[in-house]
Amino acid sequence: MNILVTGASGQLGSEIKEVSKYYKTNHQFFFENSSKVNITDKVNINKYIENNNINVVINCAAYTAVDKAESESELAENVNAEGVKNLISALPKEGKLIHISTDYVFNGQSHLPYQETDEVNPLGVYGSTKRNGEQYVIDATIQSIIIRTSWVYSSYGHNFVKTMLRLGTEKGHLRVISDQIGTPTYAKDLAKLCLSLIDKNLSKTSKIYHYSNEGVASWYDFAKSIMELGEIDCKLIPIETKDYPTLAQRPSYSLLNKSKIKRDFSIEIPHWRDSLKQCIEIIAKK
Repeated sequence: MNILVTGASGQLGSEIKEVSKYYKTNHQFFFENSSKVNITDKVNINKYIENNNINVVINCAAYTAVDKAESESELAENVNAEGVKNLISALPKEGKLIHISTDYVFNGQSHLPYQETDEVNPLGVYGSTKRNGEQYVIDATIQSIIIRTSWVYSSYGHNFVKTMLRLGTEKGHLRVISDQIGTPTYAKDLAKLCLSLIDKNLSKTSKIYHYSNEGVASWYDFAKSIMELGEIDCKLIPIETKDYPTLAQRPSYSLLNKSKIKRDFSIEIPHWRDSLKQCIEIIAKK
């Protein structure tokens, strides 16, 4: 099969490219970013998929600037929703789509880990546009899967881990939010999952799955582990969300229940601290 990975220069796309080097398969991968494959351009994506006989798309392309999305709602909608619609219409009937979504489709009012069947109610433009993209996948007649994930980081790109490692060496103390709860997700672990799904039969009905690493953390807990594993002496001060106002509202609780994906695909998921240790070791070598 010919497999297109969109958003290939981002965190997840970069990890899929790296992991695919060790993926024993006869499949051919096409790694493209928006300069070559613009999913908001229907003509462009139709031509690319047809010319390269693409059978599978792993859609990592997304507008992820959560705060900027509040003032760039049209752009966010074009990438996160209309772009997904374009991919679905461009794929052949026997094609397959693996689409990445987010915990931001929930409002964070739960006190139990979110299941795939729980009601969605995004708090901002980013979450709303990602939910709109999900709906196109849900309504699609091709084999497809939506993977909702949370707090993604990687040795590639810009993310919380790399920011904390940098700021921890530059400053004597940092204020970090302690009342938002979720689970960090190492993009390399998510990349391995995506590659494992390529050869599986995907449902045309029950399409939504949740995936993050195992365990629970606040952003403060996450930052504290980053400093410990990075051997950085920086004092962390826990603060509340109200002390760090942002344009977009974040869900205060976005823990994802992963029972369904573990059961249906027989996978084991690493704990977030174990994966964080691996990532920080890789960053240290770069």
